[in-house]
Amino acid sequence: TVIKSRIPGLQSLINKTIIELEGELTKLGKPIAADAGGKLYTTMEICRAFDQNFKEHLDGVRAGGEKIYGVFDNQLPAALKRLQFDKHLSIENVRKLITEADGYQPHLIAPEQGYRRLIESCLVTIRGPAEAAVDGVHAILKGIVQKAIAETTELKQYPTLRVEVGNAAFESLERMREESKRATLQLVDMECGYLTVEFFRKLPQDVEKGGNPTHSLFDRYNDSYLRRVGSTVLQYVNMTCASLRNSIPKSIVYCQVREAKRSLLDFFFTELGKKESKQLSKMLDEDPAVQQRRANLAKRLELYRSAQHEIDAVAWSK
Repeated sequence: TVIKSRIPGLQSLINKTIIELEGELTKLGKPIAADAGGKLYTTMEICRAFDQNFKEHLDGVRAGGEKIYGVFDNQLPAALKRLQFDKHLSIENVRKLITEADGYQPHLIAPEQGYRRLIESCLVTIRGPAEAAVDGVHAILKGIVQKAIAETTELKQYPTLRVEVGNAAFESLERMREESKRATLQLVDMECGYLTVEFFRKLPQDVEKGGNPTHSLFDRYNDSYLRRVGSTVLQYVNMTCASLRNSIPKSIVYCQVREAKRSLLDFFFTELGKKESKQLSKMLDEDPAVQQRRANLAKRLELYRSAQHEIDAVAWSK
């Protein structure tokens, strides 16, 4: 009777201990499988957990992805504004480029080659802000990778795998950055290489037709004419710059953000499938002390569950 009266207290203590042991075992993670297939499966599952965390940052489930928009909404426009096209199109610079473009034979009606050189000399400077935007997004993606690694509990269990996953993700991002830089700079180069003709055809015709031919080559354009040329070029450059401000982010998102979400660890997964059991074991290099602790906890848990069944049997017996 005395023993039976103490059974509820024993049951409560055993149940509490079982819950604590199960919680501790969960924190330590699952034991490593013995066969190659099991090790590969474990590695793939851990990588998928990391990949999911990474995607959640980009999709807004976790913080960090919003910084990419900051590059497009703040960094890129500010960098484009600092180019100061109006200063580049000063009267002196306009005169210099137009006369150089004319060469030994001055233009007849309009300084077309001069216009082209002025526009190209302005637009080519957009390459700098475009590259900086690519690099800015690359840095943010690298930061998100580091956050996702830190948030993936399973990776804390295997230091070597954590390093391998990080290196694979960074290498993948680097390839995406190079492709993004190539595509983004190509947008700028296309604008430099082929002008929008309709813009110039819609302009009011210049009455002066290019200045006074009786003056020397460097004096034949008066300031009023050169100002009009500079103003026309500035309008065209600003129009093109506004277009690139929208298309550059699209190129970066397509080449970097979208690709990172879609295939960040694809190459790593391909290489993973080629590894043998020993190589997989090296990646799943859990601390021996942790392995021993897990084994001890599992034994204790088994004993407590056995005791729980026996006490429950006594409690329910008549």
